[in-house]
Amino acid sequence: LAVSQIEVLTDLPDMLQIEGVTNVNKAGDGSSDGNTKVVVVTVAKDNHGLEDGDVVALDDMRGVLESWNGKTVTVKRVAIASPTEAKLDTNDVAFKEALKLPTSVVLANFGKQYDFYKQKHEDEQSATDLKKKFQFRSITMFNRLALVLTDEDGSMEDFESYQAGGLLNQVRPSITQSYSSLRETLDCATPVPQMLRGEEWEEGKGIEIHLCIAAVLDFQEEEGHWPRIHNDEDAEKVLSICKKISKSRQDTEACWSQKVSWGFPSGEPRELDTKRILRYAKLFGTELTGFCAFLGGAIAQEVLKKSGKFTPLKQWIHHDEQILVCDDVTNTTPTFGSRYDYQISIMGKDFQNQMANQKVFLVGCGALGCEYLKGLALMGVATSPEGKITVTDMDRIEVSNLSRQFLFRQEDVSHPKSVRGALAVQKWNPNLNITAMEQKVGNDTEDIFTDDFWRKLDICWNALDNVMARQYTDSRCLFYSKPLLESGTLGTKCNHEIVLPYRTSTYNDGNENDSNETQIAMCTLRSFPYLPNHCIEFAKQSYFSDYFEFGPEQYETFRKDKATFFEQLESMDAGEQYRSLALIQSFLDMHQEAQSSSNGKMDVGLCVKTAYANLMGDYRTSILNLCHSADAMESSSGKKFWTGTKRRPKAIDWNCEEDKAQLMEYLYSTAGLYASVWGLECIRDRNDFTDLVLSLNLEQPEWNPPSQNVNLSDEDEEGGDSTDKAEKLKADLYSVDTLNLPPANPQDFEKDDDLNFHIDYLTIATNLRAWNYDIKASPRHTVKVTAGRIIPALATTTAMVCGLVNVEYCKLVLGLANTNGRDVFLNSNINLAAGSGNFTTFCPDPPINIETGLDQPKSFTSWDKIEIVNDKEELSVQALMKRVESTFGVKVSRIFASGNQEDKALYNAREEEKLHWEIDIDDTGKASVSSNDIYTAWPQIRMAVQMLSRLPPTSNQRKLFATQVDKVKLSLAKTKEAFMRDFEGKVSQAYYNTYLPKEEEDDKMKYFDKVFEARNYVVLDVDCYVMEGEEKKDITLPPIKYVYSS
Repeated sequence: LAVSQIEVLTDLPDMLQIEGVTNVNKAGDGSSDGNTKVVVVTVAKDNHGLEDGDVVALDDMRGVLESWNGKTVTVKRVAIASPTEAKLDTNDVAFKEALKLPTSVVLANFGKQYDFYKQKHEDEQSATDLKKKFQFRSITMFNRLALVLTDEDGSMEDFESYQAGGLLNQVRPSITQSYSSLRETLDCATPVPQMLRGEEWEEGKGIEIHLCIAAVLDFQEEEGHWPRIHNDEDAEKVLSICKKISKSRQDTEACWSQKVSWGFPSGEPRELDTKRILRYAKLFGTELTGFCAFLGGAIAQEVLKKSGKFTPLKQWIHHDEQILVCDDVTNTTPTFGSRYDYQISIMGKDFQNQMANQKVFLVGCGALGCEYLKGLALMGVATSPEGKITVTDMDRIEVSNLSRQFLFRQEDVSHPKSVRGALAVQKWNPNLNITAMEQKVGNDTEDIFTDDFWRKLDICWNALDNVMARQYTDSRCLFYSKPLLESGTLGTKCNHEIVLPYRTSTYNDGNENDSNETQIAMCTLRSFPYLPNHCIEFAKQSYFSDYFEFGPEQYETFRKDKATFFEQLESMDAGEQYRSLALIQSFLDMHQEAQSSSNGKMDVGLCVKTAYANLMGDYRTSILNLCHSADAMESSSGKKFWTGTKRRPKAIDWNCEEDKAQLMEYLYSTAGLYASVWGLECIRDRNDFTDLVLSLNLEQPEWNPPSQNVNLSDEDEEGGDSTDKAEKLKADLYSVDTLNLPPANPQDFEKDDDLNFHIDYLTIATNLRAWNYDIKASPRHTVKVTAGRIIPALATTTAMVCGLVNVEYCKLVLGLANTNGRDVFLNSNINLAAGSGNFTTFCPDPPINIETGLDQPKSFTSWDKIEIVNDKEELSVQALMKRVESTFGVKVSRIFASGNQEDKALYNAREEEKLHWEIDIDDTGKASVSSNDIYTAWPQIRMAVQMLSRLPPTSNQRKLFATQVDKVKLSLAKTKEAFMRDFEGKVSQAYYNTYLPKEEEDDKMKYFDKVFEARNYVVLDVDCYVMEGEEKKDITLPPIKYVYSS
């Protein structure tokens, strides 16, 4: 937690509430001592997330407070008492803004309100014999903490000298937990064992499993072997032992067969579930791929907890899947030594045959995908000629993948993940029919993943790492009515979701997105960093992106097609335009300097000079400009500027030998990157590089105060003169001859190549900025993890969640979705780090009902669509519209491609209105329009109409304005003609006319044509309404699949 303010408060008001320091009692009287002092810290977050009694370590304190660094102190929450009658709204913007003021000011402001209502209450009480307590509520200020200091800590007065900086790092207390032995938990503890399914735990269904574990241990001790698979005699023996154990414990607190209500034992005996026990015994010797992966992941994580980092599980969590078991012995026996004998013993030979014939689409072959491929191979999926696994992944294997994507080895690095993953599992199971692809699954590959491809699938299986791709595959499963298996991991956290056609809600029914919840304001990154992470983010988002990604990309677009570049430029805002133009100019300056050099070519020496210019600009000139502007603001306002989290930076000095090593490191990595951009051989020998730098006689430029002050606001806007600067640069670049410009190579950020200078550059760029602002330096590994957005996929979490999904897949193959519905399926949300209470499973939610607004049908779900199949002739758009209107009793206002966010439509009622628009020029030459909406559609005609009514008949200007009116008349006529063409024409042709990409987008046109020609249908959405009195009521209908040919 970054500190933004520290205050030592005295004369504490009655309304201040800090546990153990000062509190308002129930009567509303302050209990604080007038001499009490308290240190209140305001942090730079809206919510510190700490509780009373938590411990923090002070860090990065300055001046007198430097001696406090490393000390630990207890903290308490800070609250204020607000009179109930005041009805203070804590969500109000004014309240939130008030909390940004110093604590003393906040207390003074709200203290006036408190005192007013307190006095009002006392006055009312004095006028009546009926005494009432002063009513108030506590409002916690979640951006403030009180430090609980002891005499040993040091003087509280030290904190009165606070100026800026400081961090509070939470110190988590160690927790000691004790555990019972295996024998103790089986013999005399665990009356109601925890089950993975919460409802089964509450019902006490774990009792049978727990008794079975004890029973098979006794069985092995008595018989010298474990219960044999499908052996009736052994199973009956285990059942007998279970009954004996349960009966012997009836008067104890151990586990025995008693009724359980809401997880609490009643002490009332119940019958044992003999069917469950017999199944347990008969299948004790079997293994199931999903259960093995689940247990392996969970237990491996428990072993790692020996380090003390995470919370261990509390003794036992039981889970079984009775629904998988086939009791028909003719189906499960005999077995003949097949690798699938265990599966057959549990689920039957029919099941194994269905597994072999499965057609599975696995999307992604990373950490999740590797684990799923392993499971599919071990389970015998797609091992018959009819079965097939298709796996696709665009990515190639990187070195960092090897630690968690276990199908890959060093020799696989740089090869496609899908190809090498498929090869690996085929070695394990040669009968596997698997096809590896390297295609993205999305709107732009529907010519590859066609209707025929999707229709033939039995299931889609996601192993993806982004929301957009998940949403797309979910939409395809919705359209083709296919089940979807979805899962994800985030460190030790994981979840999985089963999507069943027409029976469950879908992924798209949720509100998932990829937005970064911890995004840092650009003003903080640009001018006021105070955490190491801020420096890393700015080095990545600004320095690396501008110089080596965005800059070269813009330069290349400019070099290849100047006209296209300037066309694209117009879509950018002023600040982005200036950024693009300035970066291109910097590359042109490098080229021009290269041409004027002795050899007339780009070389590493020029790369060093450019790196030096960046060094001076980013770490010296910009810093001096910032300080100059802040000083000017302080002088004019009389208020200190560098307070709280705002640290006054210091500029680098090239002439300071003490800092030379860092500055040379910057030149080395930056010049190496520029050499890569220009396709040059970089200098890797440090001594040779140092000699080159010395030969260039680099001199520190003289700094002069800027003519315009730096933007010091807390807002994210760029400077105000971006437009003027951009226009000047545009004029300069228009005249540049691009014919002989050398190509540049934009650098795609790659964190795992140690020779490409990317992480080297980010590390030194980060730490120089940290040096500027007196922030702790970041190790190279930290920079790599942060800049690379690396949240490692833990092998433990991945194995565990994939194991659960494999079990759910078995249920699908058994056909349980059709026979039992969604109730037998499980979704999960588990955190392996947080102990037993965070193993959560639950039944998938039913589909979400979407209200239509009609009496019939009242609602539909995402799985539903209206299907209209052509009888004889293809419908026109007009006929389709009438069909919808007559079927549902609505008025259609728009028909458009389903899911399309553009303003294009096959039919738009607003366009139909244009059929009634008229533009006339009478005999006197005056123009008139039938609707003012014409001016909205063609703004240029307004002045023309006005001028034709004012200008005399002899004016030479009349011809100009009459021509403008004629052009709009012609445009209106064409608009009407185009509307009627589509309105009266076939739906398919109207769709084609509306959504065919522009001619200049040749690749998109070819793709559109290919997909369109392969289909005999279009999918449409309809905007419609009904009239209720004089009000329009919007109606929601499912998408329409219109099949226009057989």
